[in-house]
Amino acid sequence: MSTLSDLMKQYGQTHSADIEWLHALTGDWQVIADLSFADLVLWIPDGKNGFIAAGHARPSSAATVFYRDITGKPVEKSWASLVSTAYKTGKNVDNGEPDKYQGVPARLSAVPVFRRLNIETGTDITPSPIAVVTKHTNLGEVAAPNKTRINLTVLGDVLLNMVVDGSYPEFNKQSAPRRGAPRVNDGLLHLDANGAVVFSSPNGMSAFQKLGVTGELEGRSLLEVTKEINKNRVNIDENLPIVVSGKLAGRADIEGNGAALSVRSVPIYENSVNTGAILLCRDVTELRRQERELITKDATIREIHHRVKNNLQTVASLLRIQGRRSQSEETLEALSDAERRVAAIAVVHDSLSEGLAQDVNFDEVFDRIIALVSELALAFNARVTNLRIGKFGRLPSEMATPLSVVLTEIVTNAYEHGLANRTGHVTVNASRKSKRLYITVSDDGVGLEPGKVLTGLGTQIVKTLVEGELRGKIEFKSDKTGGTTVSLELPLI
Repeated sequence: MSTLSDLMKQYGQTHSADIEWLHALTGDWQVIADLSFADLVLWIPDGKNGFIAAGHARPSSAATVFYRDITGKPVEKSWASLVSTAYKTGKNVDNGEPDKYQGVPARLSAVPVFRRLNIETGTDITPSPIAVVTKHTNLGEVAAPNKTRINLTVLGDVLLNMVVDGSYPEFNKQSAPRRGAPRVNDGLLHLDANGAVVFSSPNGMSAFQKLGVTGELEGRSLLEVTKEINKNRVNIDENLPIVVSGKLAGRADIEGNGAALSVRSVPIYENSVNTGAILLCRDVTELRRQERELITKDATIREIHHRVKNNLQTVASLLRIQGRRSQSEETLEALSDAERRVAAIAVVHDSLSEGLAQDVNFDEVFDRIIALVSELALAFNARVTNLRIGKFGRLPSEMATPLSVVLTEIVTNAYEHGLANRTGHVTVNASRKSKRLYITVSDDGVGLEPGKVLTGLGTQIVKTLVEGELRGKIEFKSDKTGGTTVSLELPLI
């Protein structure tokens, strides 16, 4: 399915301001569809005296007319005159007779779409419509009229008239989107120009009762109601007063009585004069609780990683001290190897303790490991140049920890067995392909002795970690001319 931008450009509608305006409209017209209990279809000229459907919104509050999305399709012949009249005259047009679409009876009306010349301020609009919106109400499943349905339908018509006036959509939004955006069915309040509640849907009333509000909302100032809710609170959403007064579009949270309510204000304008607002509200108590739990969990995990790193560094220091006191070369070597392995793991936990994500930039981790291991070159009288080619990328902690130990062992072996008392290079090449990580560590040292079985503790650790925890493959190769290459193939988690 083509996007709105693609369709507009395909049919010669290339004005960037028009495209931006219609994107904003279709991004926020679900409110109108739900209030109107009707499907909305956006029509743009096709350059041949016809129209193409460039967008479609189904109501969540009523049955749809269209079983399949009609975006990208030309206007039906029976609708063409209605759409064309609205586009040419710039006025709302209603179909006098019920329409039928694929056997579904529907009431049809059309409104022209005008764009404000200055998106941020002003009231001047384009001299002619830039598109048309049709409203299709399914008559086959229309519920009996009641107070809620009548009020919502009226508000839907108000917003459609604002589309004609160029005052909807509203670009001056004061709050960024958050989880738990309120919808019409979640709860709705209609405010007058003074911020008093004219109408409250049943769900809207229930939502405020959870905050501790008693009695009816209708007839009361919502700003005063929220002040009463927040009278004993210290931290209050700074957008709240202006949102609940209905003077400016925006989002805010109200908390009280152990509950949390997300509210969104949609100011209503008639002839460029603010006459009230639609306030959508949703109970987000559980969502906010989950968000707080996640924040606490993330902080706890970071603290755990920080403490693990500190403990590992302490262990490494103890191993170093013990090694200095050892009189046995074999014991000293074993303790030094253990210290190096512990330090490599500590590097990973240090990286994990610095951020929220439970993955790490392994390129940074590896560079720190190489710097750590390079100190061994002096011990083996090796003059080594290290080179990293490619990128490891971000790796999850459960993969980064064993891989850090594996690479520490492989590079250490290159220093100790391949380049001791020599000048040479160690090259590490990392690449990703088809959800797999390929790593080669090569040196230009003496190479492996023909037929020699790799039975050292370090090699055993490497093979166990690669084939066990990392679920990968490892291969050792050595050329006749010298040098060793260790190849790893690891599945990315």
